[in-house]
Amino acid sequence: MSAPPTGTRVPTGVGAGVAVYDRDSGTFTERLAPDARFRSASVVKLLIALDHLWDRGPVDVLPPDDRTRLGAMLASSDDSAAGHFWERNGGTGVITRMVSRLGLTGTSGPPPGFPGYWGFSAITAADTVRVWCHLLDEAPAPLREAVLGPLRRATRHGTDGYDQSFGIPSAFARPWAVKQGWSGFPPPARPRGAGGEVDLDRPALHTTGTVGADDRAVVAVFTLHPPGTGYAEAGARVTEIVRSLRVPGAVSAI
Repeated sequence: MSAPPTGTRVPTGVGAGVAVYDRDSGTFTERLAPDARFRSASVVKLLIALDHLWDRGPVDVLPPDDRTRLGAMLASSDDSAAGHFWERNGGTGVITRMVSRLGLTGTSGPPPGFPGYWGFSAITAADTVRVWCHLLDEAPAPLREAVLGPLRRATRHGTDGYDQSFGIPSAFARPWAVKQGWSGFPPPARPRGAGGEVDLDRPALHTTGTVGADDRAVVAVFTLHPPGTGYAEAGARVTEIVRSLRVPGAVSAI
């Protein structure tokens, strides 16, 4: 399918990968570098959750600690919960399994030398739309609710204190469900240029989710910002991008 004319407005100096999918028509309304690979940051928590729940039977009989961790990881982007499931379920094997199960084409685990850094996994806007569509249209109903429920109740701040209301939550009125991602605020203390296929140097800020009644649209916006960009400034830029998009079923928050 050829990309439609894009209405996406990207601020100068920002690198972006964008995909907006209309579930009613089965078409994309926006695609800008949808196959560009970004470090996932916390967006990979979608895959960590799906992998953990994949073959575990009824979700409502999960151990209470698992349910608590999953809820915190998804609603409040809790890193310790993500690290727990990552290590428990085989690290990069989580990504390998989900790539195969969902037919993802631009997603891979962390680069060599960073096996425990789940947020350094590579992902694309196009693959992220595929993940959300799987949740909405293919996943068993109990699994779907176990993942989407916390995402519909996303907290204003993550457990690390960062404001995760940029992008979709700032641009659109409810209903929505979101999984946000941020990395590089402040810059990481490691050798620059060590990421291989994905940029690990520039600050990254991503907003992904569903928008509108009956989850009409799936939105994925991945961004990289100039070194030294502050978190609030990057968040405002991401929200600016999202507001420029053609998102079926969306109602503006302003």
